[in-house]
Amino acid sequence: MRSQPLDDRLSKRNFDLLSKYIYDYSGIKMPHSKMTMLEGRLRRRLRVTAMPTFDSYCDYLFKHGGIEAESIFLIDAVTTNKTDFFREPKHFDYMVQTALPDILKTYADRRIRTWSSACSTGAEPYTMAMVLSEFLSSSTPERDYFVLATDLSTDVLQKAQRGIYQSDLLAPVPADMMNKYVMRPSDKRRQEMRISPKLRSRVGFARLNLMDEAYPIGDLMHMIFCRNVLIYFDKPTQQHVLSRLCEALLPGGYLFIGHSETVTGFDLPIRQVANTVFKRV
Repeated sequence: MRSQPLDDRLSKRNFDLLSKYIYDYSGIKMPHSKMTMLEGRLRRRLRVTAMPTFDSYCDYLFKHGGIEAESIFLIDAVTTNKTDFFREPKHFDYMVQTALPDILKTYADRRIRTWSSACSTGAEPYTMAMVLSEFLSSSTPERDYFVLATDLSTDVLQKAQRGIYQSDLLAPVPADMMNKYVMRPSDKRRQEMRISPKLRSRVGFARLNLMDEAYPIGDLMHMIFCRNVLIYFDKPTQQHVLSRLCEALLPGGYLFIGHSETVTGFDLPIRQVANTVFKRV
């Protein structure tokens, strides 16, 4: 395998080709200010594909039909996957205090269906599962729940399915939930912990592109989390994604977005009920 020259750089022409493809495929904006970031992240793909330069890699993608085989790996390389357990904790307080009691009162469904639509490495859907398990077991044990967790990146989905995390990432999990839902290693020197098999069985993972025209998620959801992903999209893409998410919600269902995000200016069948929390009308 030939090594890539250290002074090889991504040209503006190739950056434009890549950024257009990334936008068309995933909706993620790649302004020129991110050229250095993209260059750095793609160096590993050049090594894996044995391409000696960025020019040869882009020729392979766009001139020789390699884009179809490489698309998943390209998108994995450029997606951002910041995640924490109990991130933006007021959302989970609202789940327990308002959303879940309202859903149980409104719907007689035995199973509460929820969706983490940009789940990254799994901290969000596992947090949702912990909160749902605690709430339902103490209030209505005859009710069940399921968390669908989707992401565009196959790499993060594989990590999420394993459910293994560094102990410091699990620090925000309350002690009682930690005892119930997290397994500690028998070797105390190890700094990894794993989500319990019972909790993992309540979360189903699948690859889904929010740019798709329709979301094949099965039955409509009682609750959808789409947090800290809209910020990577332009306004038309945000409208597209939010419209599709609303179509996936039951009337009276809840949509949670990130605290730095907004739905202002969009024509959507939802009304705001709390900070960055919306109810389907």
